[in-house]
Amino acid sequence: MFGLGKRTSFDVPCTVEIEQTSETLHAHVVLDGDIEIGPGDEVLVHDAPTHVDFGERLVVRRTATVVRAGLLDKIRARFEGYRELTELYEVSFSTGRVQ
Repeated sequence: MFGLGKRTSFDVPCTVEIEQTSETLHAHVVLDGDIEIGPGDEVLVHDAPTHVDFGERLVVRRTATVVRAGLLDKIRARFEGYRELTELYEVSFSTGRVQ
């Protein structure tokens, strides 16, 4: 059971892009290097901007802390993902009319 809940973390530089225009509204974080984020992992961007005015695009460099999930966190994240996915499968064959 040793190490089942153990979480490790490290800091990495990243690029944050936020855009709010009539064509798009998005926020993206791109971590430097070839870092793969898996189920249950967390990424915390330090001093991340939270607002951009309409019609503007903001690109900034920041530092992010990546927290790797322990084994139990990975299992829980996968289970919750499957559970939420199955909710999308729920289909009703009723006419939709209330009688």
